[in-house]
Amino acid sequence: MNTAEQRYLVAGCKPWNRRVFAGRLASLPGEWRFVAGREELTPGLIAEFRPRFVFFLHWSWIVPEAVLNAAECVCFHMTDVPYGRGGSPLQNLIVRGHRETKLTALRMCAELDAGPVYLKCPLSLEGGAEEILVRASELSADMIATLIRLRPEPQPQSGEVTLFKRRRPEESLIPSLPGLPALHDFIRMLDADGYPRAFLEHAGFRYEFARAVRYDGRVVADVTITASPSAPSS
Repeated sequence: MNTAEQRYLVAGCKPWNRRVFAGRLASLPGEWRFVAGREELTPGLIAEFRPRFVFFLHWSWIVPEAVLNAAECVCFHMTDVPYGRGGSPLQNLIVRGHRETKLTALRMCAELDAGPVYLKCPLSLEGGAEEILVRASELSADMIATLIRLRPEPQPQSGEVTLFKRRRPEESLIPSLPGLPALHDFIRMLDADGYPRAFLEHAGFRYEFARAVRYDGRVVADVTITASPSAPSS
């Protein structure tokens, strides 16, 4: 295998992505680089580094077609595609009652999450959102090690397509729910760095909930109270 075949670029915008890169991926065979923001990920970087793969651990932006066309780009999507293509997969799975899913490594293309599949692995959806995302990042590292070792040919997706919509911040307002288990799920699915936490507004205050646990017929959570954005300023 020549040197160019052993260069790999890893993109991730969350702190746990960088930790997984430093602790797991950078020590794998080959030359590795990490990028944390879209301003770093340019066609110029691809042309200069010439990676065999660009792996996206967690990415909050649309990848330009110029990048997709310049290298073999692989993302790790938290559904058993073609079920669950689209945005906010973790939250959309949990609100639909899923307790586990598949983490899918797929080749990225212009159509979101529609590319051929290299590999799928089971992923638990238990715990808070950040715990699940860290778990997915660690599993992605395992899958990357497999991909660079075996180089499987990606296979086209088959089956009925189900699309997920990206959630909006206002959808974190706690709705009417059927019981405590559903409330616990709603709070935990939004409990991650960079996500709008589950919240309620009452009497000019906003109550945001995190670190929820359910036991003995109740949900216990941390609450942060601030002035409601809609409240008149004093």
